[in-house]
Amino acid sequence: MMCAGLVGALLSGLAGTPAWAADQPVAAADATAIARRNACMGCHAVDRKLVGPSFQQIAEKYKGDASAPARLALKVKNGGAGVWGAIPMPSHPAMNSADIQTVVSWVLAGAPSK
Repeated sequence: MMCAGLVGALLSGLAGTPAWAADQPVAAADATAIARRNACMGCHAVDRKLVGPSFQQIAEKYKGDASAPARLALKVKNGGAGVWGAIPMPSHPAMNSADIQTVVSWVLAGAPSK
């Protein structure tokens, strides 16, 4: 379990940029490249379940949830389990905050190809 100060610092570093804003489009090519580089595509596909849910399923589940970007960013960084079944999502501690923001924003937008 993380201490509250660390969680607050991580959230402020992740959630405090315009990348979370709905009117700030994320370049699909950039997000896809980051996802591939960080092994996201080994467990997730855009439109179908692999080991984990598809990016489109994630977008649908969290549609309209204002807290989703920060919560999902923490899940990418720290890993998680139980939301989509018994298989845990591994942590990605080496992934930088900007890359996490880009991928999470793209996923929550429905992982568009353009």
